[in-house]
Amino acid sequence: MVRILPKEIDSVLDNPGIGFMTFQRFNGDSLNRGLTWTEGKPIEYQGEVRNLKNKDYPNTTIAYFRLYWRFLEPKQGKFNWALIDAALKTAHQRGQTLLLRIAPYGKGEDKGNDVPDWYRTMVGKKNEWFVDSAGWRVDPEDARYAKYFGNMITKLARRYDGHPDLEAVDLSIVGFWGEGRGTVELSKATRESLVDAYTDNFMETPLITLLTDRKTQQYTLSKRPVGWRIDCLGDLGGFDNNWSHMYDYYPQGIVSFGMQDAWRKAPISLEVCWVMQKWKDEGWDIDYIIDQSLKWHISSFNAKSSAIPSEWWPHVNRWLNKMGYRFVLKRMTYPKEVVRGQKMDFSSWWENKGVAPLYKKQFSLAIRLKNEQGEISRLTDADLSTWLPGDILYDKDIFIPYEIKTGRYSVEVGIVDRHTGQAKVHLAIAGRTIDGWYPMGKVDVL
Repeated sequence: MVRILPKEIDSVLDNPGIGFMTFQRFNGDSLNRGLTWTEGKPIEYQGEVRNLKNKDYPNTTIAYFRLYWRFLEPKQGKFNWALIDAALKTAHQRGQTLLLRIAPYGKGEDKGNDVPDWYRTMVGKKNEWFVDSAGWRVDPEDARYAKYFGNMITKLARRYDGHPDLEAVDLSIVGFWGEGRGTVELSKATRESLVDAYTDNFMETPLITLLTDRKTQQYTLSKRPVGWRIDCLGDLGGFDNNWSHMYDYYPQGIVSFGMQDAWRKAPISLEVCWVMQKWKDEGWDIDYIIDQSLKWHISSFNAKSSAIPSEWWPHVNRWLNKMGYRFVLKRMTYPKEVVRGQKMDFSSWWENKGVAPLYKKQFSLAIRLKNEQGEISRLTDADLSTWLPGDILYDKDIFIPYEIKTGRYSVEVGIVDRHTGQAKVHLAIAGRTIDGWYPMGKVDVL
């Protein structure tokens, strides 16, 4: 038997579905300035770029697009799918997938923050509904709200569910910016109707729900596995000296709403409170914030395309090396010789040194035999979504076809995208080839 012990590396890896994300922007675009950002409106594209590296910001594999309902459905029943199509295409071109939220409305006097004009005409001018200190622009208990907003989500899912470049969808139902404030006040019928629009139609693309209240979270989980997200990671007293999200809401909410184990089945995606420069200006403890997010099994982070304070890069790199999954192949064995028309057994010991699995089913572990005469590759049945943090043993075999020529071949492993056949996932071991595979050693095919 051939026994291989790959060399582990500590580099930051740019892998699908994890890490920082751009916000209303893509890899290579200029960042937001200072403490400001934009959201809810159609993306203002910055044009073609030659360099996809992000200055003062990590490389990313996810672009986050947040759009208000009014722009997607400017006329009743008429949808501007071109907005999402363009974002998906641009993300793909920039080496990213798209995380999407369609928010019902935003906050402020700008008409662009309101519900669609046709819906405003239908329900009347009143646009301030404050319940439990949460802001609604329209009354969600008006049966027309769940009907028309839900219809839009249903049509969205029918068009995009399972799209290989759609990373996940926020389950957004009410509240300014779609943040879910006031969901605890919804009637059972309204809550369930709005949630069902997502859970009954997005069957392949992962869903992520805002951490709002136990009723909404538990009903959503009863329908299908969902992840969760928060929009104010890092707040250690920016709103009130005697209260903060990090001490007085998030830890309690995760437990009280029954979301501690949601990460095992669906991704956790967190968003910066203000921007990271605000954290620095306030003197907040970056390591405490990072460690709490890792404890909550974060996979991705929206830092709102705002520059990282230069002295915080060592902290950010430590974060990136734990965020999401990080697969290390520790040991692999296989026979020195195999016979055409028979099976080649192999055993493998892996360790996931991240804090979450790889959720999307489109990625598969594969084995490749390659030499100058040709190559064969075979997908395995390994379910990477079950590769939780810690040790994983995977022993299997692949069939060696009669058609392969005899000779000595390189045995290679890779994690490939089923849609393209390309090896996409970086392993935390040395030796990666240009096309993304990892040579383990040689085998003689007889």
